[in-house]
Parts: sequence; structure tokens; C-alpha cells
Amino acid sequence: MSNLNSYNNLSLEDLKEFLDSKVDLYNNPNFIETDPIQIPHLFSKKEDIEIIGFIMATIAWGNRKSIISNGHKLLKIMGNHPHEFIMNYERQDLKFVHRTFNAIDLDFFFRSLNSIYQKSSLEEVFKKQKVEFGAKGRIASFRSTFFETEHEKRSEKHVSNPLKNSSAKRLNMYLRWMVRNDKKGVDFGIWKSVEPSELFLPLDVHTGNVARKLGILERTKNDWLAVEEIQNTLIKLDSKDPIKYDFALFGLGAFEGF
Repeated sequence: MSNLNSYNNLSLEDLKEFLDSKVDLYNNPNFIETDPIQIPHLFSKKEDIEIIGFIMATIAWGNRKSIISNGHKLLKIMGNHPHEFIMNYERQDLKFVHRTFNAIDLDFFFRSLNSIYQKSSLEEVFKKQKVEFGAKGRIASFRSTFFETEHEKRSEKHVSNPLKNSSAKRLNMYLRWMVRNDKKGVDFGIWKSVEPSELFLPLDVHTGNVARKLGILERTKNDWLAVEEIQNTLIKLDSKDPIKYDFALFGLGAFEGF
């Protein structure tokens, strides 16, 4: 392999070899121990996994220990039965806060999820594609349906819109959790209606900085245009499962200080 001190000069072949080795290192059950994905991993029922997974992905910003701690608080509110709780939910006075996500937002999320599950499921809503192909269109379609339920304007900031150039990091992460099925024990792979090839990187500070150092991202903002720029390389590395490299890019940044 080429000298990895000169990251920008790596050939595509060497880049793939390097990142594949990091995917192998981090894409295993040990990853779950420090990641918010551990909360939906407490369940085996599809609806429980996708419901609590969606809310966990929504609050997945900030200190990871705080995210996980608040995940357990959410489960307590939901009586440890997310699907049953949502199906029977009626507006109530909740007590919850995670950074700027508060009880008003949580009540709306519960009511909107109730509306969705009375008719279908989260997977069914994400199956639709509007305006754009792939995850971008699916997220936009989901967002449109999700906000059909009465809500305060403040809650809209918690569901990103890639059509307005948001990186939609948390929704892309949620789709990775639900769609990828590589049998490594981390992602669930319970949604069969979306192909892994459609997924985009959950771009955050770690993955963005590592991507720039590797020379696969020039854009300075972590927005949707940056997500698409990185995607152009990731699909060359693995066209069927480009987002497995989230494990490599995130691990390099968060755990190795790359």
C-alpha cells in the first residue's frame, strides 16, 4: 500500500484497501457498546426497533453517554413497549428534554407516529420517493408525511430536509440502521423495500474531517452537497453498499483521532 502519510495521493485501490480494513475493525458488535444503536438493539420486534430507532436517531447529537441515558428515559416513558405505546398514545403532559428536543417535540413525535402506525408503518412511508431518487427523495417524502400531524413550528428543526441542503445526518444514520444487512451484528437490515445502494453517508464532524484528510471531500460545509461529493467516491469503492464506509470514516475520527 502507498504511504498513508500522503492521504491525498492514495490510489482508489489503496483507499479501498485502507477503508475496508477499518470497516472490518469497527463494523462488529463491539461498536454497539458506545453507540446509540444499542437502545433499539434491546428489542427483537420489527415495529419496536424502527420506532425507538427513529427517536434515538433524532436525538443522536451531543454527548453519546447523554444520548444513551436519555434513550433509557424514553423507554421508561414508553413502558418498554414502543409499538404498543405508540398505537395507544394520546396527547399528555410529558417530561423529557435532550438539548433542544423537549416534551413538546416528543409529544408531537408520538402523535405523528401514532397517525402513521394507525395506517401503515415507518417503512411504508419511507418507501415513497418524491422529487429525487434514493434516500434523498425518501427522506423528503417521509418528512412531508410526518408533518401532516398538527405540530408547533419549533419541531420542524428536528427532522432535516435534504431538499434545503441539510446533510440529514441523523435520518441517513437511521436509514443505515434499518436497511443495511451485512450480518455483522450492528445494523438491523429489517427494511427490504430500500436498497443499501440508495443510502448516503451520515455526515458529521468526524466523517467530514476524515473525508477531507483523505481527499474525498473538498467542500468545507457539512451539507447535502458535501454528502453527494463524498458519495461520488464511496460508490466507486462499493456500488452495492457504499455506506458501510461510515464505520471506517467515523471510527477513524471518533476513536483514532485521525
